[in-house]
Amino acid sequence: MRKHLPALILAAALLVLWQIIAGIIDAAYILPSPTQICVRLWELREPLFLVHLPATMSVTGLGLLISIVLGISLAVAMDGSPRIERALYPVIVASQTIPTTAIAPLFILWFGYSIWSKVLVTILITFFPIAITVFDGFKATKREMEELLLTYGASRKDVFFKLKLPTALPNFFSAIKMAIPMSVIGAAIAEWLGAQEGLGYFSKRMMTQLDGAGVFAPVVLLSAAAMIAVGIVTVLEYQLIHWRKEI
Repeated sequence: MRKHLPALILAAALLVLWQIIAGIIDAAYILPSPTQICVRLWELREPLFLVHLPATMSVTGLGLLISIVLGISLAVAMDGSPRIERALYPVIVASQTIPTTAIAPLFILWFGYSIWSKVLVTILITFFPIAITVFDGFKATKREMEELLLTYGASRKDVFFKLKLPTALPNFFSAIKMAIPMSVIGAAIAEWLGAQEGLGYFSKRMMTQLDGAGVFAPVVLLSAAAMIAVGIVTVLEYQLIHWRKEI
């Protein structure tokens, strides 16, 4: 707890400042106070927790899962062949120059309001950090250690699973912790632009009603869900890479 104390103090100070500024403005449709947001979150708990949160989390989870498989596959392919790396790397980088808000409506036109239009937006945003970070982890393997294993008669498969994969594990978990907030953002953007359920859709609907606290309530819920997911991944990281502190 002592390690997290500065962050808790700063967060509490920002919330108090927010409460004071919101009280001075006294216009909840422009800037609701934290207490108003909490009250509104409790009032809307049934539609938020039973309908819209599961819809957003299903999009986020499915998109993140596909991004993990796609990102790792691309990283392994680029690490295994310099030709594939030269062919794929520029395309992967170029995919991130496409504005999400511009291409998301196209996905909605192609797939309608189904889950796949929103999942594709999530994949487009999240597969890049996973692919590039894991690939950099493979490249961080010391050449001397790889040559030593080959000298001892290890195969390329042995080198990958016993040297490169453990070396890239910290990068993999770092990529996942980056991708989780981005996947939540991608799902919310897709729902904002076109959906019939989800926290992004609900926030947009509240905006049309000039309900400031109602706009912030799903945003707070999204943030809390992302932080919980990152916390779970961090715990798994400490359990699986217990030797990282020694390094």
